[in-house]
Amino acid sequence: MNAFTLWKPDAVRVTKGADFIGTYHKTERSNRKWCKSCGGHVFTEHPGWGVIDVYAAAIPGFRFTPGLHVNYQETVLRMKDGLPKFKDMPKEMGGSGENIPE
Repeated sequence: MNAFTLWKPDAVRVTKGADFIGTYHKTERSNRKWCKSCGGHVFTEHPGWGVIDVYAAAIPGFRFTPGLHVNYQETVLRMKDGLPKFKDMPKEMGGSGENIPE
């Protein structure tokens, strides 16, 4: 399980270490950015959705409040938190929009 935040591309900027960022492009849906020095995940660009996802824990001082679960069909850790649980993604992001009950 991982908490991530979604941002418009113009709201995200790398302030240090840009030369150390590599890209892994498995599909047209995403460009995963990782640190070439340590191998850690940095963020993921989603061109088709017009957003960038950044792990909440990677933003110093960011107060994260979850709003929904995505790709819940694949979960191994069931959550009973009252939040919407999407089978894949919300319809506005190209998913089915189908919810899975708690």
